[in-house]
Amino acid sequence: MNHPPRKIYTLGHSNHSMEAFLDVLRKHDIDVLVDVRSSPYTKYSVHFNHESLKRSMTNAGLKYLFLGNELGGMPKSSAFYDEDGYVLYWKIAASKPFIETIERLKKGVSLYTVALMCGEENPTHCHRRLLIGRVLEESGIEVLHIRANGSIESEKDIAEKDEPKAVQMTFFSEPVEETPWRSSHTVRRV
Repeated sequence: MNHPPRKIYTLGHSNHSMEAFLDVLRKHDIDVLVDVRSSPYTKYSVHFNHESLKRSMTNAGLKYLFLGNELGGMPKSSAFYDEDGYVLYWKIAASKPFIETIERLKKGVSLYTVALMCGEENPTHCHRRLLIGRVLEESGIEVLHIRANGSIESEKDIAEKDEPKAVQMTFFSEPVEETPWRSSHTVRRV
């Protein structure tokens, strides 16, 4: 028996109007919007603040789920940061709340069309891709990123563009240490 491939979408709310944002969700038949922001508030697009967003999703007939405490990219505990302020994704991915919530998402994508939402339009350096998407891809779920214009960019396409270029090593070169699995930018003051 062939099962349809499991997939999950991601998108950033950016500075969309609510109408444009809903149009993008409808275009891709999204049933459930999962908010993965650590803090579900914004100064610039207040219609994406938690209460307003939840109300808009409900009024549009969509389900809204806030999972920023479990899947957010800026955890409260200093245990998830290195001394330079980078988020240690490997530590988050090993935490019990993260693992349990990923299992919940994996069940959800078999029942609904799900989109993970953060603030950034471009997923390249966003935790929804670098942390959550990575774990989901490794478990066999296809990750598709919805861009501002509504087009889809697969995780495979982004990864190919994001691959570091090969460096020619000389005979006397030292081996290069693998980049740690962490945020691409510091997010905490040290």
